[in-house]
Amino acid sequence: MTEDVKPVNFIRQIIDEDLSSGKHTEIVTRFPPEPNGYLHIGHAKSIWLNFGIKDDYQGKCTLRFDDTNPVREDAEFVTAIEEDVRWLGYKWTAIAHASDYFEQFHDYAVELIRKGLAYVDSLGADEIRNLRGTLSEPGADSPYRNRSIEENLALFSKMRAGEFANGEHVLRAKIDMSSPNINLRDPILYRIRHHPHQRTGDKWCIYPMYDFAHGQGDAIEGVTHSLCTLEFEDHRALYEWFIENLSVPSKPRQIEFSRLNLNYTVMSKRMLTQLVEQGYVHGWDDPRMPTISGLRRRGYTPASIRNFIASVGITKKSNIIEMGVLENCIREDLDPVAPRAMAVLRPLKVVIENYPEGESEILDVPNHPANPDMGTRKITLSREIYIDRDDYMDEPPKKFFRLGPGREVRLRYGFIVKCTDVIRDVTGQAIELRVQFDPETRGGNQPVGRKIKGIIHWVSANHCANAEIRLYDRLFSQANPLADKTKEFTDSINPESLEVLENCKVEMSLSTSSSDTRYQFERTGYFYPDKESSAGKLIFNRIVTLRDTWAKLAG
Repeated sequence: MTEDVKPVNFIRQIIDEDLSSGKHTEIVTRFPPEPNGYLHIGHAKSIWLNFGIKDDYQGKCTLRFDDTNPVREDAEFVTAIEEDVRWLGYKWTAIAHASDYFEQFHDYAVELIRKGLAYVDSLGADEIRNLRGTLSEPGADSPYRNRSIEENLALFSKMRAGEFANGEHVLRAKIDMSSPNINLRDPILYRIRHHPHQRTGDKWCIYPMYDFAHGQGDAIEGVTHSLCTLEFEDHRALYEWFIENLSVPSKPRQIEFSRLNLNYTVMSKRMLTQLVEQGYVHGWDDPRMPTISGLRRRGYTPASIRNFIASVGITKKSNIIEMGVLENCIREDLDPVAPRAMAVLRPLKVVIENYPEGESEILDVPNHPANPDMGTRKITLSREIYIDRDDYMDEPPKKFFRLGPGREVRLRYGFIVKCTDVIRDVTGQAIELRVQFDPETRGGNQPVGRKIKGIIHWVSANHCANAEIRLYDRLFSQANPLADKTKEFTDSINPESLEVLENCKVEMSLSTSSSDTRYQFERTGYFYPDKESSAGKLIFNRIVTLRDTWAKLAG
């Protein structure tokens, strides 16, 4: 699905029906991330859905931070989330924080207590868990469940005042301990956390649970359609119970859709945090990470991610998407627009013996062979060049259409050369090739009777720039890193997920190009300057190879 086609899915059908019936005259959504880590590609699905609906229906969408757990949250994550949403191409109607509504949430909790629908429980966490029951057995009432309204109000007031230690009491809803839906078995509404909050400081020492804050935040903001992933489906009954039993200003509707699961990676924020904190990757924006910041640093474009989400679609069916689908989206996005360049990743020096010393020639070559509107660039061809070591073999097989002793190839945009000698080191490895060029094949000429199948890329030894090139691949070698329950998911990390190549040779023009330009290095892949790259030290990240090599391995 391309970006100029509006998506169709069951959620938009519900919205269309609500507008047609007059139930709503304006659509309001929200994106509610918890600021305890960086956003990943799974969050991009929710961003695309919520902000896309806002844009297509001329509605509103609030970026609301679920900052109800001060122990795990940080202002760094807030800033990163805002940057990710903007980079993906979306604008929020307003920014909000759950902490903006702490006073209102507290008043709602008091309202439930006054109605006899909430109580302070003094059991420990393990005791509460043991009394909760199982999927096949009902739970049991807490001995504190029938405290009087007055006692509950007094205890809750003392909880807020900081008179109790962490875990000494909790506030629970009084619903139904025998409900088949475990989420309705007197869920916890508030817990004590003596920990400074990144926005409110030490003002609060009690914090609402997400299930309590979620629906009430939606209602305060006038959200019409609260869009959640499927793991919240069993929580919907609780969401609706709060809305029905509190004097909230509106009644939003919760709708669930399947979350995005991508193979060869993990989507758990806990696991991503572990990868960062234990040094398996170099931070949240490591280009191997499925985080939006990691994909951005690697060189993915906002359009490629939006098109990927659009191609996956919005359904209620859980499935695992092939990493190759995402990789194909960036290939399709870059192929028509990425300027071409020549880069030699593993240089092998070549001396053109019959080319005059000290001379060179300027070749005017297209920036994109299929797009003449992108213009041309000038490259220099001289006596000494570098080719990629993979383009030479001492004993080439039959279908190896590159260089070998006595073999001919055409230099890309240049003439045909023939290997006449090989200079080797003490181990016998080729360290320099000697070749002869055919003057009649200059400018791409192909004389009658000459059929040369091989064309290789190159750079002039005296007219190129050094670069560090980082070859990124999939972070995990297993499609499902969580499949083997007897092992840690980190045991499946791909040891070849990053290969750093020093002293690569690239066209000189790349040393002065834009830091936001994505290139196709001919015959190699798509590359993007790393954020650490500078004119003094060029660094390029491989975004993706030209073809899906993993598909061959899987086949």
